Amino acid sequence: MYFNYRLFLKAERLALFRAPFRFRRWAYVLLFSGLYLLFLALIILGRALDHVCFPRFRRQTVKEPVFIIAPPRSGTTLVQKLMGLDEQRFVHLKLYQTIFPSICFQRLIDFSSRLDRKVGGPIHKLISWCEAKCFGGWDEMHKLRLGQPEEDDGLFLYAFESEAIFLLFPFGDELWQAGFPDALPPGERRKLMGYYRSCLQRHLFANGRGRTLLSKATQSSGTLESLLEEFPDAKFITIVRHPYESVASHVSLFVPVWQSHSPDIARDGLVSRAYAKLAVEWYKHLFAFRKHVNPQNYYCIDYRELVRDPAQAIHKLYEHFSWAMWENHGLELNRATKQQRQFKSKHQYSLAEFGLSKDWIQQELGAVLDAYGLER
Repeated sequence: MYFNYRLFLKAERLALFRAPFRFRRWAYVLLFSGLYLLFLALIILGRALDHVCFPRFRRQTVKEPVFIIAPPRSGTTLVQKLMGLDEQRFVHLKLYQTIFPSICFQRLIDFSSRLDRKVGGPIHKLISWCEAKCFGGWDEMHKLRLGQPEEDDGLFLYAFESEAIFLLFPFGDELWQAGFPDALPPGERRKLMGYYRSCLQRHLFANGRGRTLLSKATQSSGTLESLLEEFPDAKFITIVRHPYESVASHVSLFVPVWQSHSPDIARDGLVSRAYAKLAVEWYKHLFAFRKHVNPQNYYCIDYRELVRDPAQAIHKLYEHFSWAMWENHGLELNRATKQQRQFKSKHQYSLAEFGLSKDWIQQELGAVLDAYGLER
């Protein structure tokens, strides 16, 4: 199992010794680092047991996987939800499956869930209450529930190659490779992709043999080249939303967490600007990627069209890849579109509150804005 221990040790050193001592920051870092290492050891054990209990998973093919990749806050969750309605074709990852990427653990969880339902679901009710308490505050921005579809960022987190580490370690420049794995040395990239393939093999073996993997990962905006090298037959779906909106929204998700463990981090300070730089570089990377991938295996959705008519956007996507749409899927798409039109986000944000400006976005992403016809 791949784990970038060098980057992990660097992150610990930066968090504990770079800035003046703050008890709150040390407490957060030591507590969550301890929990992380505990979970990492548990997952290593579970994955080792997979080789003993389910050795055939190693022969599981990962054929023509579909990756939905775009900068955060660009509609990837909606696209995954609408495509995931096509259960005859696709299998996606649920949040608990990204937390426990082991066949043994998932079989144990599924067995426990069946027993719980037979006795009235007391454990399910307790978990639902805990989810509402722990994740409820994020519902307007990104709803998190253990049994719902989720991006596979958690798989990369165990390798310490995920933008999620910036929640605890807000050092975007120094830990750049965590959010941009394509910047890793070739040997490290191959190890990371080998680990990721083994995760997908386990998932397909346990949950979706005969179906196509449907993955959603915003953080993979910095892993595109590595994914293409590992899965040359993959389909790539991206979404273009105006960076004036998505970059500000991206940063807004992390600021409250930073200020919980480091109150001295200003909303419009250097940390926010460094993190915004990552989002901008993802836009550039996705834009350049168009020239490296077979056009037949690549499709770009205009965010404006997606929110205006989600069902039509998915229909056009299916036509591009020559996928037949089942009647039930079409009906479910129309139903979901009606629900989506009733949704109004209460999440408000602006570039200025994070020390960013439209002029800076134009300087960095002028070519992207022009190519996609986005207003300057």
